[in-house]
Amino acid sequence: GRKPPPPPRRSLPPHARGSDSPLRLGVTSSTRESNARLGCRSRVAVCASSSEDGADVAGNARSEAGSARGADGEVEESPEESLECVLVGTDVACVLSEDEGDPLDGAKETRDDDSTSSILAALGGVALVAPFFLWGTSMVAMKEVLPATSPLFVASVRLVPAGAVLVAWAVSKGRPMPSGDMAWLAIAIFALVDGTAFQGCLAEGLQRTSAGLGSVIIDSQPLTVAVLAAIIYGESLAPAGVFGLFLGIVGLLMLELPKEALAQIGGGDLGGALTAVTAGVDDGGGIWDSGEWWMLLAAQSMAVGTVMVRWVCKYVDPVMATGWHMALGGVPLLAYSIATEPGVYENLDKLTAGDVGGLMYTSLLGSALAYGAFFYFASKGSLTKLSSLTFLTPMFAALFGYLLLGETLDEIQLAGAAVTIVGIYLVNTRASEGQEEKEA
Repeated sequence: GRKPPPPPRRSLPPHARGSDSPLRLGVTSSTRESNARLGCRSRVAVCASSSEDGADVAGNARSEAGSARGADGEVEESPEESLECVLVGTDVACVLSEDEGDPLDGAKETRDDDSTSSILAALGGVALVAPFFLWGTSMVAMKEVLPATSPLFVASVRLVPAGAVLVAWAVSKGRPMPSGDMAWLAIAIFALVDGTAFQGCLAEGLQRTSAGLGSVIIDSQPLTVAVLAAIIYGESLAPAGVFGLFLGIVGLLMLELPKEALAQIGGGDLGGALTAVTAGVDDGGGIWDSGEWWMLLAAQSMAVGTVMVRWVCKYVDPVMATGWHMALGGVPLLAYSIATEPGVYENLDKLTAGDVGGLMYTSLLGSALAYGAFFYFASKGSLTKLSSLTFLTPMFAALFGYLLLGETLDEIQLAGAAVTIVGIYLVNTRASEGQEEKEA
């Protein structure tokens, strides 16, 4: 029953000994490595090298660690703490640690961080899609308001009050007001292109073309954005991204065009398809009487406005630029509407609560919030990828038209929605992967 004799003391090699070599103690970078090996949280780390033997060095290190703990005169107590020392040649690295109880805590913290990152990424995705959701649902709201007013009136109401609200909000948040000639010049051009021209052409086009064809034309503007962004900013898409844009257009055709027109396109009869689409729409005598022409101009105006926002934001805060360009761009439309549509303003008192609610939703959410978020994102990231999300707008419009207005969704439209989603996926994910591989 005798205890085994203690192990012999291990001496350092003779060449490493020195009679007057002092003990050197200090915190070193070996702390992290020792901490990782021991699976515990480091509190004090001591590194020692000396001419004494290894056991004495470790003992001295323990003594130094104890004094380091009590630097303020009090020794911190912990039933789980221990001093671990590692001898490497003539160096001893010691870590005073306390057991955390669960060696998997580090892994749990990593998983928690991953979960938080996933949640933030999901919220970012929701914010990115929000403008297109608001635009799509605003189209549903406008369908109820337009018969009681006019497209030009609705366009001006979408811009002027929404711009004023957005500017007021930006001021309340301390965002800088535009300052200098270049800032106001940039806002004026932005207002003319994306405010007056876009909404004005859209209002004229809505009165002269069918809703389906008009929606396809206006929502095809990501193609123009992709071309302009490539020329001006050097943005590029891999072949998968180009194919994604093509699928987006195909999905729009399936969503918005009548079955008769799709059948004609499938048979190669584009003239018959155009006849089927424009049935019931008055034919004019020239290009300026063509609704399709006005819608094409509207699409190009929106595309140019999307691309130029980066230039504008060199001189103006993005939110301020959005608010001011809406407020100023809507003034000419409002003036023209008052001058040419007096009957609309004479009958405003006949609008129902639902009509007023629809106008407020279209102005505050479908314009102020939606355009503010859209142009903020446009000033930060890829214009082509952001613009491709425009394909979602008619999808949301069709979905909520079905849910709220009792409109129908047939199998071709559902298939078109699926094709559109695949196209958006290719533009925003696979396209960028291919581009990264090319750059590498």
